[in-house]
Amino acid sequence: MTILQLIAATEAVADTTKKAVIEQKLDMLSHMSAQDLISMLIKDIVNFGLRILIALVLRAVGRWIIRWIRRAMRNMMTRREVDPSLRGFLSSMVNITLTLFLIIIIIGILGIDTTSFIAVFASAGLAVGMALSGTLQNFAGGVMILIFKPFKVGDFIEAQGQSGSVKEIPLLNTGINTPDNKTILIPNGSISTGIINNYSKEATRRLDWTFGIAYGDDYDRAKRTILEMLEADPRVLKSPAPFVALNSLGDSSVNILARAEEPKRTE
Repeated sequence: MTILQLIAATEAVADTTKKAVIEQKLDMLSHMSAQDLISMLIKDIVNFGLRILIALVLRAVGRWIIRWIRRAMRNMMTRREVDPSLRGFLSSMVNITLTLFLIIIIIGILGIDTTSFIAVFASAGLAVGMALSGTLQNFAGGVMILIFKPFKVGDFIEAQGQSGSVKEIPLLNTGINTPDNKTILIPNGSISTGIINNYSKEATRRLDWTFGIAYGDDYDRAKRTILEMLEADPRVLKSPAPFVALNSLGDSSVNILARAEEPKRTE
């Protein structure tokens, strides 16, 4: 027997059981007197009225609790300096989720079967999740980036084979502006799970160059010239001082290593 056949058989048994219960209640009502019917009707009306009253009280209390939770979340995210766009989105998602739970609870108190509502919500969520799997992955990556902040707007980063200044960080992709003035959008899902090289994270960054001179050239003169160029460049920090030394002896050149540090930059 397949799963579909098993579900169909279960539903058939459930329908048969409900039908038997309904027939039993109808038979019981047919043997009751008018006074008993009126008494039972009044009792049912009172019970339903109490359920409505409880539902109204629960709705008021539930809405107050939801507002309190949203306010506490906003204060917490403000203290942690969470991105404003993420604060609004998370607050709305919490409000919608808790409101749905409150509606299901109120419907259950009124005596309505909530199984079908839960099944519809679960099926809709599954269908949306499968249809938007890639988008949801990028969205989750954007949330992680905005929460943990591996970089911020203005930082110069290298990620997914691209480098440039971060222009914007929406929830689905990150826009960077490359040194040749191109705007590149990188999906947040791949950024959050890949290697990120943030050149602006520290106050300074070290730069290394390798210069090659011929074997017959004057090494001391080349070293002195490189040092003078570095010391004359305003972008190079005086402390620590630039470093120039012999790096290696190549097949056709003498390789000189030059090392200096500069302040962090955003472009």
